[in-house]
Amino acid sequence: MNPNSRILNLLRQRVLILDGAMGTELHKRGLPAGVCPEAWCLAHPAAVAEIHADYREAGADVVYTSTFGANRLKMGQYGLTNVRETNRLLAEIAVRAAGKGLVAGDIGPTGHFVEPFGDVPFEDSVALFREQVQGLLEGGVDLFVIETMMDIQEARAALIAVREISDLFCMVTMTYEKHGRTLNGTDPVSALVTLQSLGADAVGCNCSAGPEGMLGLIAAMKPHATVPLVAKPNAGLPKLVGDATVFDLSAAGFAGFGGSLAAAGANLMGGCCGTTPAHIRALRDTLTVVKPVAPLHRALAAASSARNTVILEEGRPLMVVGGRLNAAENEAVRQGLLSGDPGPARQTARAQEKEGAQILLLKVGAAGVDETEATRQILEQLAPTTRSSFLLAAGRVETVGQTLRFYPGRLLVRVTESDAAALLPVIAKYGAIPVLRMATMDGMLVNRAVVRKAVADARAHGFAKEEIVIDCTPSAQNPEALRAALGMISWCAQSLGCRTLLDLTGVGKGLPEQSWLQASLLAAAQASGLTLAVVDPGTAELMQIRAAGDHIRGRILVHFPLASPEKI
Repeated sequence: MNPNSRILNLLRQRVLILDGAMGTELHKRGLPAGVCPEAWCLAHPAAVAEIHADYREAGADVVYTSTFGANRLKMGQYGLTNVRETNRLLAEIAVRAAGKGLVAGDIGPTGHFVEPFGDVPFEDSVALFREQVQGLLEGGVDLFVIETMMDIQEARAALIAVREISDLFCMVTMTYEKHGRTLNGTDPVSALVTLQSLGADAVGCNCSAGPEGMLGLIAAMKPHATVPLVAKPNAGLPKLVGDATVFDLSAAGFAGFGGSLAAAGANLMGGCCGTTPAHIRALRDTLTVVKPVAPLHRALAAASSARNTVILEEGRPLMVVGGRLNAAENEAVRQGLLSGDPGPARQTARAQEKEGAQILLLKVGAAGVDETEATRQILEQLAPTTRSSFLLAAGRVETVGQTLRFYPGRLLVRVTESDAAALLPVIAKYGAIPVLRMATMDGMLVNRAVVRKAVADARAHGFAKEEIVIDCTPSAQNPEALRAALGMISWCAQSLGCRTLLDLTGVGKGLPEQSWLQASLLAAAQASGLTLAVVDPGTAELMQIRAAGDHIRGRILVHFPLASPEKI
């Protein structure tokens, strides 16, 4: 049985047991302060092998290689450059010591933030993790774990590096501060949505806090998980005793939270800082009769940024897509792009968020503007501070590919019939949401057979029906076209099970009654089951109609993270 099948088979049966802390165990065996841990491990292979064997004896199904800091940036601080060889040799030590157990190639953070949050170029980050991944593969690992990540962009870079080389099972765990967000502001639900859509096989958290503090994080993620969840908490909170940092939660006390974590939704459990083989043995004994809670979704329609997530499920409020970040229609944004001034785009984004937009249309194709470069420039400015994700409307496949690779979240991407064959594989690779444009050349909507074929083509690329959005916007402005749009929205929701979008920004253009015409159409579309509406959120009539419609339908807007800071 190959490693992936073995892991999935175990996860169906029980909670998978991961190992405990490596660093504190190394210090017990003589690792001095100020020394590169990976270099010390290579010089003392028997000590490292003993730790792996102790965890296996304690009941760990998976042991982590001692390669947490074996990347070029961290090893470079000690003047070391043999990254690939170090990872290979340390993986081989773990494989020999683990016997029949599974070995996870451990990839930790570099200690630097990745653009757009920091100074490390994104592609440089992917390259340095790829070097580590290659060495671990050569050493014979069965799976990968990307852990203790504080920067969602660095986690993405590491995951892309794994996925571009290997299809082995890959876990990604973030570490969260007391307020329930990572150091650079990502909440657990947004991290989950971003990472599982990008191809992580399991997502969760490690370090962060003790097991009690991790309960809220797992509980917040579980309702939206399509993959198993990982919990690897510390042995309590760290305390300074003299010159030493200690973790005072006993093995029994630590294991006592195992059942609660499993009930909250954790499918893989182990220990982080301060845990020992005794903690893992106690956890294993506690979880022997505990049944895991499987992921609650096969697929999830959700868009995420580094700061927030919106869920596009049936029964949720109508989602507002702010339509003013459009260089073809917004002259201030276009001029800013031409002059290299991001100010107008930044101001437009912030204003629309304040007005109530949850997603922002991003369309920079305009006369004189380099679409690919301008899109990158805007996202470099907006991604670190904007709560909203984006609906990308681009005219070039290159723009879509580069944007999806770089953006630290999950985007929606508009797809026309003519570019579907080229775009759908790219959108699938990066886990974005396709928005299928269904207007004909004469401005009307296509017939239902064409819609069914477009949905079938998207599903052939791995998208579930609930992850597909049908753009029901007609180009024509006549009443017949608008009525057809309402019929299409209702049919897509009821018969296809897909999400729907209607762009109202061009409706009634030039008419004095434009705002009320748009508001009337919005109300009718909302009653027909519309999921997303592209509007100018600064138009009071539209936002009031939208709010009234949600109230009548009993829809409540949910913000993430769900768990309060006091509970995390």
